[in-house]
Amino acid sequence: MAANSFNEGAFSPLLSVWRRTLMLAGALLLTACSHDSSLPPFTASGYADDRGAVRIWRKDIDGEVHLLSVFSPWHSGTTSTSEYRWQGDSLALIELNIYDTPPEHIRVRFDDRGELSFMQHDVNGEKQQISSDRIELYRYRARQIRQTSDALRQGRVVLHQGRWHQNHTITTCEGQTLTPDFEPRALSHIERRQSHSSADVSVAWLEAPEGSQLLLVANEDFCTWQPTEKNF
Repeated sequence: MAANSFNEGAFSPLLSVWRRTLMLAGALLLTACSHDSSLPPFTASGYADDRGAVRIWRKDIDGEVHLLSVFSPWHSGTTSTSEYRWQGDSLALIELNIYDTPPEHIRVRFDDRGELSFMQHDVNGEKQQISSDRIELYRYRARQIRQTSDALRQGRVVLHQGRWHQNHTITTCEGQTLTPDFEPRALSHIERRQSHSSADVSVAWLEAPEGSQLLLVANEDFCTWQPTEKNF
């Protein structure tokens, strides 16, 4: 996965735009209600930082929040997924998958009072213990990704994924045909990747009121695993 990433995107001028968007949206969250009826219940967003790209899918329904975060490193490192569920403001579930060698799977549940009720840690099929400090670290990361997701939703930063075509259009996983306004360096990167692939490459990008930013380019088909509102 690291080799499929667009690391130039992490240092593009638009990255400062996304950071300003996060800061502004975060400030708005301090004064606004946590629930905004104008936002759809199912959303996709993301951001780029110095380590890699993060894609976030989220569903809000009947006071419950279900969130999936996918981290793809720019260079070295391991692809991982983090899944969280909240009942209101109470964290109920953490589920982590780290696609390393060996692979690692962690599942932690909390009761209505926030107390640990279940934990499972498998490393290559073997069960291991999880320290209380590590569980608190997972809680902290859950709060961070929830706050980031809140800010991205308020800032209308939207993730799209789809297949790239030679005419610079993209067929999204939802079947739409879009032509993002990518900067020349991003377009050149896509074209280089496409020149080494017999099939249309997959592209993930962000759209916000401030513009478009390329996030990832890969040979794999993102649409085969991308969550949908119905199955999420």
